[in-house]
This record gives sequence, structure tokens and C-alpha cells, in this order.
Amino acid sequence: MKIVEEPLSMLAEYGEVPIAFEVTSRYRLDPVDRGLGGIGLVEEPVDPPYVKDYDTTSEEGPARWLRRWDTSSWGLLTGYEGPRRVGGAVLARQTANVNMLEGRDDLAVLWDLRVHPDRRGTGVGSKLFEAAVDWAKLHECAELKIETQNINVPACRFYAGQGCRLSAIVSHAYAEFPDEIQLIWRLALGVG
Repeated sequence: MKIVEEPLSMLAEYGEVPIAFEVTSRYRLDPVDRGLGGIGLVEEPVDPPYVKDYDTTSEEGPARWLRRWDTSSWGLLTGYEGPRRVGGAVLARQTANVNMLEGRDDLAVLWDLRVHPDRRGTGVGSKLFEAAVDWAKLHECAELKIETQNINVPACRFYAGQGCRLSAIVSHAYAEFPDEIQLIWRLALGVG
């Protein structure tokens, strides 16, 4: 697979790689007594399973990002196998009104990572994640921040496997999806 950086004007084409996935389990918050209190995540099945597609929610979808934010400091990495787009990653940095960036110039957010369904589980995501880390380091970011949800168990396992640490659990983060829990992951990049 070849990974190339493309202009953000290619976001519509990038969005042609499906991000939808089947939700078969989710993490449930479970209070854990660790002396000072705490919260654990317990995986439980979802019955019936359903399909989640972030591109169809009201504020999402790559083609809409150019209209919503100043993407001049963002990066678009695309993975190709021959002429076929098999995945990609979008990174955001130095963007006003993006709360995930915390007003920091040394923080990058992995805004989106997607792999074509027939290439999931083949290492494409890991290669894209490595390229995203390299991009963030090149732009002198000290940390990479990633948002997932408790219903995206495969993504949570993936980011944990890439060395990210879970740094925040936010209930009721999504008015549109009150049963979903926001999970924030971080990876220190050793820059700065």
C-alpha cells in the first residue's frame, strides 16, 4: 500500500471509502472501587446488532468539513493499493472553534480514520495510523488526540493496540445519540 498526502479539496473522494460498521457490542460504564473510586469499561453484546455510519449524521461527512471549518492546517493522508483508494486519515491542528484541539498549537487530532470494509483487519489501519503519527510529528505536535465512542469497540481496541491511552470518558456528549459515550484517547509523540 502506498500512502500519499492529498489536498483537502479531495475530501469528497476520500469520503467514498465507507466508514460504516456493524455494532455488535459496546462498552458499558461500570463503577470500580479502586480506593479513590474509578470507572471501568465492560464489554456487553448489543441485541439486535445495527449499522453505524458517521457520515450520515447531521454534522459529519468529509464533504461538509470544508464548509464548516478552516482546514488550511489540516492533513489528508490516503492509502492506495494500485489505483484503488483503500483508506485514509484526516488530521486537524491549529483550527479555531475546534474544541478537541484545546487551543493548543502542539496538539493534532486524528479527525477521521477509515479503511474500506474489505480491507479491514489487514494492516491498512495500522499503516495509516503510523503515517498520521509521522504527519503530526512533522508538524511539531507533541500529542495526538483521538475521539471514539463506546459503540465502536473495534476502534477502541485498535487505538489501545497502537499505544494510545484512554484519557477521558464523557457521558451525554452527544445530544443526537444520548446512549453513546465519548471516549478520548491520547498518544504522546515525544516532540517538543
